[in-house]
Amino acid sequence: MTELTRTSALASRHTALGSGLEDWNGMGTAWSYNSDPNDEHDAVRESAGLFDMSPLKKVYIRGADAGKVADHVITRNMALVGPGQSAYGAVLTEQGTVCDDAILANNGDNEWLLCHGSGDSMQRITESAQGLNVDIELDDDLHNISLQGPQALSLLNAHTSIELENLQYFHHQPAELFGHSCRLSRTGYSGERGYEILASASVVGDIWDNILGHGKEGGILPCSFTALDKVRIEAGLLFFGYDMTDEHTPWEVGLGFTMSRKKGEFRGKAKAFELESQARFIAAGVAVNHGDALVGGEKLVLNGEEVGVLNSPAWSHRLNKSLALVHLKQVAASSGTTLDVVSDDFNGTAVVEEVPFFDPSKTRVRS
Repeated sequence: MTELTRTSALASRHTALGSGLEDWNGMGTAWSYNSDPNDEHDAVRESAGLFDMSPLKKVYIRGADAGKVADHVITRNMALVGPGQSAYGAVLTEQGTVCDDAILANNGDNEWLLCHGSGDSMQRITESAQGLNVDIELDDDLHNISLQGPQALSLLNAHTSIELENLQYFHHQPAELFGHSCRLSRTGYSGERGYEILASASVVGDIWDNILGHGKEGGILPCSFTALDKVRIEAGLLFFGYDMTDEHTPWEVGLGFTMSRKKGEFRGKAKAFELESQARFIAAGVAVNHGDALVGGEKLVLNGEEVGVLNSPAWSHRLNKSLALVHLKQVAASSGTTLDVVSDDFNGTAVVEEVPFFDPSKTRVRS
């Protein structure tokens, strides 16, 4: 059994809901509850779902050279990200491959906050900070809960000190919520308009309880990572370790849009751009002719040739499809292409579909 090195202040609430607190990123995580994940999925799409995203690691970068470190460690041009704004990007190895993805927020006053999953961001930040006037702090007291769905704005706006409807996509602002100090960020991992709430361990439980108490009548539910997988795969959102690893270049996993061509030096820049024309495959999506989710790792075959692999599978009862995010050779990646799916446990077919599967124009998340 993996030893948990980090603890969520919401752990007792998760166990009361039926979670076994499985490990992710060193923290006990609500991979499932006693509730039906399909009901949780419906809540996110029709009302709102509340997730504990505290297993994400939150790292402060502070000091006179904090901006230099922030700009060097991530692929986005952080000089264009002003106070109260944030950006999603890739963190690269010196070999130009992806060792993590992260959201990096400019808090102003030479303070940046990087939120990342299970990759090597902390090591890369430390390396980028060498010799510079900067302090690096992993803050495990700072928790992160995420309310995602069409009712998220109205519920939070009724109980916060700021005009939340004015907060733009990928912007964030200090606020009070249910009387507690926090930071509200218009970001998420669901394909819906939603908000992440960054708050200390001492108050996050009360914020969690208030959201669920005030949202119960409207159908707002606590949601597990099983439901999170469903909504993020529908929305075509990547999960480090599944859809990308340090064996992949950003061009191969759909992160080319994060690669800033105009800014100065950043980690892995030269090597990554050398590899742009050598992409072995691209990120894509398929709908499998099957009535359930596959396991992951299945081979994708076209005319007898292996052309890809299935990375992140999910059953979407809302789309009535078995979906998966995959890597495919370019020759097999055209929408409508039928592929054979081959594994020890399943043999069938799949059809390449455009990603995102849900709300392809992303109007809901940007509304």
